[in-house]
Amino acid sequence: MSHASPTAHDEAAPDPSDPAYWDTRYGESGRVWSGDPNGALVDEAAGLAPGRALDVGCGEGADAIWLASQGWRTTGLDVSIVALERARANGAKAGVDVEWLHAGLLDADLDPGSFQLVSAQYPALGRTADRAAERLLTSLVAPGGTLLFIHHDVSGSPHGHHGDFGGVVMPQHVLRVLDDGWTILTNQTRQRRVSGGAGALHTRDIVLRAQRTR
Repeated sequence: MSHASPTAHDEAAPDPSDPAYWDTRYGESGRVWSGDPNGALVDEAAGLAPGRALDVGCGEGADAIWLASQGWRTTGLDVSIVALERARANGAKAGVDVEWLHAGLLDADLDPGSFQLVSAQYPALGRTADRAAERLLTSLVAPGGTLLFIHHDVSGSPHGHHGDFGGVVMPQHVLRVLDDGWTILTNQTRQRRVSGGAGALHTRDIVLRAQRTR
């Protein structure tokens, strides 16, 4: 499972821009997430022709490693140096080549239109009035490329009081910045496959997949 600045998690939502929080969070455990790639990522990306991919909030690296194993030239981005050190070790163990980048999305030096796939799995990107994170995510996708944005659906959940994850970007917010230069391929809630880790209590995901047409 992967995460964005990195990932919103199941307790009181932190400041998503605070690297110290995430370093502490990852430092509390030898492994936080399941170690498996997100099932929705596998489902949605399996049929795509490999190119350059960005894993926004890569956490311990499972999604980025899976993408690299499928032939993608992958960059894993995370604000937590602890997470990235773990991801780097996991990537070396898996025998794949991933570029690990220590930065938040808004601070990273990334070229617009340079990725055939921008993947954000359960990101903790803070919402702002100017929708900066959403606009940057879409700007990074190359023409013909794919934006895959997935978050937990907590509607009707006993954990629903964290349903907005403390003001982070959710799929419906990304939808609002997609203009007629995009085609929505997937926009649905589905059951979640997970083998363990800190996010295991969540049972449903909201999956948004869009292709940039120009």
